[in-house]
Amino acid sequence: MHRLLMIAGTALLALTAQASAEGDPVKGEKVFKKCAACHAVGENAKNKVGPQLNGVVDAPWGRIEGFKYSKALIEIGDGKVWDEETLAVYLTKPRDLVPKGKMAFAGLRKEEDRANVIAYLAQYKEDGTTE
Repeated sequence: MHRLLMIAGTALLALTAQASAEGDPVKGEKVFKKCAACHAVGENAKNKVGPQLNGVVDAPWGRIEGFKYSKALIEIGDGKVWDEETLAVYLTKPRDLVPKGKMAFAGLRKEEDRANVIAYLAQYKEDGTTE
C-alpha cells in the first residue's frame, strides 16, 4: 500500500511541478488564510495546532524544534525535504502523502491555489523575514 501511495504521489508531483514554480505570492497570501488557523509565518510566528512555516520550502521534514509531529510524518519523512514539488503533492491532499499524519486539512483543489501558497511561503526565510 505504501508503495502504491508513493507511486501515485510521484505521478501527481510530476503533474504539479511546473505550476508550483509559477505561483503568485500576493494571491498566495489570500489563499494562506485557509491555513492560518493552524499555521503561522512571519517574524513573530509561533507554532499552533500545526508548526510555524517560516523557511519551510526546501527544509527537512519535521525540523521545527519543540513541535510534536505525527509518528507517521517522522517515519516516512526521514531524509526528505519540503521542496516545491512535494509541497504541491501534500497541499493537494495531505493524507495521500502522509496517510496517518495529524493534518486534518482536506487540501487545496485548485492547482493555481497550491502554486500561489507555495510562492507565498517561499518568500519567508527561517527567521520569518522575507527576501
